[in-house]
Amino acid sequence: MVRSENKAQPLISVCVANYNGQALLPECLDSVFAQEGPFRLEVLVHDDASTDASVGLLAEKYPQVRVIRSTHNVGFCISNNRLAEIARGDYLLLLNNDARLRAGSLNAFLNHTLKTSGLTILGLPQYSLIDGVLVDRGYEFDWFMNPIPVFFEGTHEVATATGAALWIPRAVWDAVGGFPPWFESVAEDIFFCQAARLLGFPTFVLGEPGFDHWIGKNLGGGKVIADKLRTTVRRRALSERNKTAVMLICYPWWALAAVLPLHALFLAAEAVGLWLSGPGRGKIGRIYGQIVPFLWRNRRQLLALRRSLHARRAVSGWRYMRRFRWLPQKLIMLLRHGLPDVR
Repeated sequence: MVRSENKAQPLISVCVANYNGQALLPECLDSVFAQEGPFRLEVLVHDDASTDASVGLLAEKYPQVRVIRSTHNVGFCISNNRLAEIARGDYLLLLNNDARLRAGSLNAFLNHTLKTSGLTILGLPQYSLIDGVLVDRGYEFDWFMNPIPVFFEGTHEVATATGAALWIPRAVWDAVGGFPPWFESVAEDIFFCQAARLLGFPTFVLGEPGFDHWIGKNLGGGKVIADKLRTTVRRRALSERNKTAVMLICYPWWALAAVLPLHALFLAAEAVGLWLSGPGRGKIGRIYGQIVPFLWRNRRQLLALRRSLHARRAVSGWRYMRRFRWLPQKLIMLLRHGLPDVR
């Protein structure tokens, strides 16, 4: 485990990426400053060219927060990369501006870290900020990189913890290299945890205390309402293209050869089903028609990242793939909730 020897240096850097979060920031930041424990803390906010009064709010009510102001909107990944670049702590907590830590969260992260090697990514149980319902205790995946929520109690290993409150040791962040800037937003947590797992750094979700999250507030959708999955074109488009990129980066070649044709077939069938259900050709094109052009535009960065990770991987391809489940999660969701409502 890495520890700062300089007592004046913060041990934990809480990094908050913000865009038009004036109404969200107070609860988020207040929950951070209410944390108690034997640690020195710094809080950093990257304002992604907000058009509301976020920057003024920070200056007036939270002068202790270090603020980075972007001149133009760059997205969640670059925002967090910039925050991590200037953060001084040995541990980063990436926290959404629409998330609120429960009491004892930072202490729980630190205590678990001190009891282990310290080189593990950590998450917390996620609760809906609207009604307090448990959303997940981390995620597993099917072979097509679709997340499957986990509800095991107690501390346990998972494939990925949600990026809305993600504890990352600085050494792990540096080994992975941060988020791919070309991802923009969505599924960056999936990429990071999968890349770290290739390098031998597992992800655990603690049994408690948890955090509360206003899911879908920033990008819309992403949740089941009245037994119907509701999402938005933007969220769905970012999710499908970025999850495909994660597969191309992390999967061994033999798995890609087996999975990619089926993945393409299932996406095509899904597109046809959604088109027939009414969202319209324009929406379907914006979701599925952009996947291949996006991957082609970023092929050099994708291949370079793949080569870098696989050259340093600490687990075999077979061991890596053993964690994935063969039954498609989207099929399960279709049988439970029908076709998603895309807006």
